[in-house]
Amino acid sequence: MEGPPIKLTEELKIGIANRGVLHHNNEKPVSLEEWFKEVQQSRAFDYVDKTPSKDDFDEYKRLSEKYNLPILCSGWFYQLGKDESLILEHLKLGSELGSKYHNIQIFWHHFDGHAITDQEIADVYFKVSDYGEKIGCLPCFEIHINMWSENFLRINAVAEIVRNAGRVFRMTLDHSHVVFKMDNEEELKMFGLSEQLKNNEIILDPFVQGNISEIWINQGIVYLMHARSVIPNNPKNIKAMHPDGSIGRGVQYPFIKPLAGQYHSEWCEEKLDPWKKVVKNMIEYHYSHDSPLECISTEFIPAPDYGENNTYSLFDNAVGCAKWIKSEINIHKGVENES
Repeated sequence: MEGPPIKLTEELKIGIANRGVLHHNNEKPVSLEEWFKEVQQSRAFDYVDKTPSKDDFDEYKRLSEKYNLPILCSGWFYQLGKDESLILEHLKLGSELGSKYHNIQIFWHHFDGHAITDQEIADVYFKVSDYGEKIGCLPCFEIHINMWSENFLRINAVAEIVRNAGRVFRMTLDHSHVVFKMDNEEELKMFGLSEQLKNNEIILDPFVQGNISEIWINQGIVYLMHARSVIPNNPKNIKAMHPDGSIGRGVQYPFIKPLAGQYHSEWCEEKLDPWKKVVKNMIEYHYSHDSPLECISTEFIPAPDYGENNTYSLFDNAVGCAKWIKSEINIHKGVENES
């Protein structure tokens, strides 16, 4: 049985992921106090997105209260067969910290090596949702590379299993993982995506009606959204390599124009339009329907597949992105933007 409905506000809130408050990964880290202060002084964010360690819990809670930046969201990655109890621990920690949502990434291989099935994903979804609904921190399953959901159509399959059981499926929409694959020959080879496109089983282009991001939005299953800009056929991050020697896949493109030498590739603002289109569609849907979405977390990060070893400011991009999203919200609501 579903737990009692959790009352959500209509007003969208914009937050920032913890790893996004720095300029680049080679700079000297600031203290956590300075981190919260910088976020507050930017006046761009309503909350912080973070799963702190148990040792850091008290300090995060103290600074969250001091700087009036609630930690509304959290997130982690998990492997079935090993981490089920860790999901429950993180949900409890999030609840105690005041988080409403916990973003969940699940690797597509079980701890014993087999590729996890849709039913296995649904089963763990039922278990963690039962617990999350009880304590007030809702798990949201994310669309994400290197996870089961990189085969995008599986989101639909699992959501159907959940609906058929009379339950609500909650997902995190990070459409950067969709848009960066557009026109990308190497990425389209993965999980049979090129064949799905040829067979008209899926549409990636957000400007084409019936695209996969639009389907998820219109189903009303997006409870959490991540905002990290990309472009179609996004350049690989040639500045960074994984331990196996492979180059970063490239799931991040600066939202604001980088200075000379800060980014490894040419920058063109117009190429951001497909990514922006999904954000606009989400905002429009939210304010014209009974949307469950409340939080949009900016997530410009310094990992190999993202921005590692580039020197454009991740924080400045998060601020710029957050202010753009808020301006789009105001346009939709007919509110005059602040200068």
